[in-house]
Amino acid sequence: MTRLQQPDRRSCGAASLVMARRLIDARYAGLVHDQATFAREAASLHRRLTSLADVRGGWQVPWLRAVGTPPWAAARDLRLVTGVPYAVHPVRLRRRVWPHLAAVAPDRPVVVYVGSRLLPRHVVLVTAVEDDRATTYEPSSGRLVDVPRERWESGALRLAGWDLPWCVISPR
Repeated sequence: MTRLQQPDRRSCGAASLVMARRLIDARYAGLVHDQATFAREAASLHRRLTSLADVRGGWQVPWLRAVGTPPWAAARDLRLVTGVPYAVHPVRLRRRVWPHLAAVAPDRPVVVYVGSRLLPRHVVLVTAVEDDRATTYEPSSGRLVDVPRERWESGALRLAGWDLPWCVISPR
């Protein structure tokens, strides 16, 4: 499988959402199959997710591009891609994270904001959950990694240097 990485330090959320669309839409995956195309798509989506208009042209709260993808815009994009309503769930109490990850289905990936004790700093995409392991797309490396449930719940994620889950965007 080709490694598809986020194009810059602030587009991890957009890269995760582009990957989600690739997983759900085979035709789109065929069009976005190399790093150059993936990078263009992620950069374009990042601009749309942080602008005054959402991907369908509706009004949304603007957001500073320098701080990444706003969670509500990620939830809206997942709803548009999957046809299923998504919600933002704070999970600072780590024991609450796994039930939201368990909502993953092949056509319903889950986005997770991870970070330090003080701030969320990175976005990853959970694509499957099986046997207490979450297959996770890590956009800074462009790899799929298996993250055991214990690491999700203990706060030792080690995803791009970040350990703590902050919020999960999953189907309602």
